[in-house]
Amino acid sequence: MDLVELLPERLYQFAFPVGHAYLWRGPDGLTIVDTGLPGSAPLIAAAIESLGLDRRDVRNLLLTHAHPDHTGAAADIAAWGDVTVHAHAGDAEAVRGRAAVPPPVLDGWERDLYEQVHATLPDAPAPPARVDRELRDGDVVDLGGGVTATAVEVPGHTPGSVAFHLPGPGVLFTGDTIARAPDGTVIPGVFNADPGRVAESFRRQAALRPATVCFGHGAPLTDQAARLLTDAAPR
Repeated sequence: MDLVELLPERLYQFAFPVGHAYLWRGPDGLTIVDTGLPGSAPLIAAAIESLGLDRRDVRNLLLTHAHPDHTGAAADIAAWGDVTVHAHAGDAEAVRGRAAVPPPVLDGWERDLYEQVHATLPDAPAPPARVDRELRDGDVVDLGGGVTATAVEVPGHTPGSVAFHLPGPGVLFTGDTIARAPDGTVIPGVFNADPGRVAESFRRQAALRPATVCFGHGAPLTDQAARLLTDAAPR
């Protein structure tokens, strides 16, 4: 895992081989967005400490959806201290381990890619994690220092997929509803439970015109992000 600074002393990427996670540094504590695969917590803790910070200062854990490459370390991180775990109501029971996430509806070309990707992932599911707050569209999470994160319902990848928009600094966390290919192309996310809803979820996020876009898969956008997202949005 690599630690990448995206906004000086404020926003960092935990760049994993699969399933990126992010850190927002506020004056009143830390916020983590997604957690990577099971076993990622020690890597995230070490990265936090490399910044001269303490894992016990994490106050919020925001989960974009219930797939194990995003919730794998949620239970571990939730136990670090006074952490509030936020997830959308549509995926909350899956995060808790009480329900299954609907399987993806795969288009022809996606089948081979799905098999290749999942051949490299652990067979074990993510450990169940608690959810302290079930989010709905428009709910706001206070990140401290006057910065808030607004929950934006973006179903399609999973029923409870949620993006998080920080309107003040113009940051958007998309989860897996939007991705960035290795060549830099911005694309709709793949392996979707309800492909018919993905296009509208993409357009809804593009309309926010963020300055920085953080994907679950692929390099973040830090330059001309609003234009590139709008140009890539399905018509």
